[in-house]
Amino acid sequence: MRRARPGAPPRGTANRALTSVGAGADFDRNPLPTDTVEREPVTTAKEESPQSKLWHITLSVSGAETPLGEVRRGLEQLAHDHPFLLTSRYAGDHAEIRYWEEARDLHDAAAVALRLWGEHRSSAQLPPWEIVGLEVIDRETYHLRIAEGYGPPPAAPVGVHPY
Repeated sequence: MRRARPGAPPRGTANRALTSVGAGADFDRNPLPTDTVEREPVTTAKEESPQSKLWHITLSVSGAETPLGEVRRGLEQLAHDHPFLLTSRYAGDHAEIRYWEEARDLHDAAAVALRLWGEHRSSAQLPPWEIVGLEVIDRETYHLRIAEGYGPPPAAPVGVHPY
């Protein structure tokens, strides 16, 4: 709520002049009956919002040797917290996490992937390892690689497994 004298201009507007803004092409969509000008119906182009795509993420982490039981329990908790997790492979000093991420573009998918380990480190009690590798590929590239026999095979054994 603004407190001012009645009729006083708003603060900071003493030297500014008002300018008009056009109403837009569809302002007078339905002319009044007294309007005799023939007009074509106005159509507005809707901006399409960018569609999300699926991205296959492979995140590699490593660090100091950690007991295998702790690594497994942390990765299982991560899989519970992040339901799109496909598979995790682990050893005492490194792990690889593979999953699908939905994002608008590669930049968004990579940004989310790079935050995954850090954001879940305390809640899933993950080892204090660093991200040492990241691969982000679109769905078409993933399926093309699989069809040609390249790249990692589909994550058939879903879950957390030792190397």
